Amino acid sequence: MITPRFSCSQTENSVIVTIYCPSVRASDVEINVDETLFSVHINPYFLRLNFPHPLVEDDASSAVYDPSTGYLTVTLTKETPGQEFKDLDLLAKLLAPRPSKTAPPVPVIEVLDSTDADLGDTDNDLVTRTQELTLEQQEILEAAENDWQLPQKVPEPLPALQTSAGRRYGFLDMHSGYFNHVEHSENEVNELGADAETCPPQERRERRLKHEEQKWDEEHYMADYADDGYIQELIAWLNPHTTSTEELQYTEKENLAMLRLPRKEYLATPEQTHNLYLTLLTLLFAYAYEIRTTQYDPTPESAWTISSLTPAFSALDPPPYVFFPEPEPSDFSEAELAATFIASYRRSLAFPLYRSFALAEACRADVAALLARGKRVVTRCLLEMKDILDHHDVYYVYSKIWVDDFCVWTLAYADDNVLTRLAERVKTLPMKKAMIGWDLDELEALTREDAERAPDSDDESEDEIERMLPAPL
Repeated sequence: MITPRFSCSQTENSVIVTIYCPSVRASDVEINVDETLFSVHINPYFLRLNFPHPLVEDDASSAVYDPSTGYLTVTLTKETPGQEFKDLDLLAKLLAPRPSKTAPPVPVIEVLDSTDADLGDTDNDLVTRTQELTLEQQEILEAAENDWQLPQKVPEPLPALQTSAGRRYGFLDMHSGYFNHVEHSENEVNELGADAETCPPQERRERRLKHEEQKWDEEHYMADYADDGYIQELIAWLNPHTTSTEELQYTEKENLAMLRLPRKEYLATPEQTHNLYLTLLTLLFAYAYEIRTTQYDPTPESAWTISSLTPAFSALDPPPYVFFPEPEPSDFSEAELAATFIASYRRSLAFPLYRSFALAEACRADVAALLARGKRVVTRCLLEMKDILDHHDVYYVYSKIWVDDFCVWTLAYADDNVLTRLAERVKTLPMKKAMIGWDLDELEALTREDAERAPDSDDESEDEIERMLPAPL
């Protein structure tokens, strides 16, 4: 079956789905509406959409096929007249499967506070005396209540049994097998080599940090700090995604790209959702560096730049980089945000052509501004990143294991309110040069001292000319 091109719009009482399905017989159209689920089958096309609110088929509903243009227009009635259907332009969200109705059981009553009931004097006295019992006496009482049997508790679950040497990686650790023959490809950003399929997470991180130390070049950093004229131009460049005041409308190319995204339902735990937001920061940082240094004109090196600056790509090592037990999906501490950006800053100072802490700060500001614009702008950035990677013979693999899924997840599952709060935290995050671990302040001070000691080049030229002139008679 082929997923056709389509678009959705709405009126006060209806939702209109326009489907491009040329050269078909209108009599073969099958349309089904099941509350929020809408499906159309007309051989060889099949389209299934999941709307945010219920629809109904009634006398006001209709389906009209225009053979001259090849468009099928389906008009469905809103169950609640006047209700707004949001995100009809997010095609990947409409194509995502309907969330499962079987959710894990949760308590239906939550005790927020409690106080002891007003007991009589005798009962109060008994309670007081009981509370004064020693730990040993309490254990005796508990044993008596349990008929002197040993206490039992449910054992902690065992870690997942590793039955093979292979390790999973990528979005929610859903992927494997993409690096089986990596030694035969020209993947210059892969820091795990032939061990990419079997390297455990902790070792990935160790190898990443070791490689960053090996690639760090003090002289390169000092040279860019001393001669930073062009870097200052890059910092002053205005990012069109953060400065545009026009309402975002996806292009035909972007809509086609969203139609080709995988159809998946992501059952992420709260901790996994939290970590996905952190990983999104590293992807957006790499993207921000790429478009800022090319001024939104990708080059043949753009795929390499994005892949090199993203730890989840080059070392299969996504955040978190500091451990917090049971983090809330939308609550981000300063420590974990700093650790996430430290990883991105280090890579931007060790690998690409322009290595500047000030440039990294500008990229972080870009990330905050992109997040503040909401998931539509973030998705556009991810689609542009996907387009760059997809057109590379080697680095397309990172689009398959990370960016494709991130596009779907951002559209269907990311929360604009969370992105807004995250943008505020990122914007005000204090990043110090000492956090990077490479004595940047000291290197910059030495560079300034050398510049002050160096004689002026014009003075040198004048002295040389005077020495070449003949002595006066």
